[in-house]
Amino acid sequence: MANTASAKKRIRQNVKRRTRNQVARTRARTYIKRARVALEQNSAEVANEAVHLAISEIDRAASKGVIHKRNASRRKSRLMQQLHKMQKA
Repeated sequence: MANTASAKKRIRQNVKRRTRNQVARTRARTYIKRARVALEQNSAEVANEAVHLAISEIDRAASKGVIHKRNASRRKSRLMQQLHKMQKA
């Protein structure tokens, strides 16, 4: 347990940040999952919309520092590759 006032404050800050980060991370994961499901169904319009919504959420999480910008870039790239692959087929 923390003894100093600054350590106690740091614990309170960490709890707030953890919950805030968890919301953004979970939201991004949900949109990514929806995009992957739409890609598997092979419906181009629905998949295109879902992928762009997922990319928007990934960018939002990266801008808040919840995920690293390169991690966000990699996830977006993989989603777009899957989308282009589905559209060609």
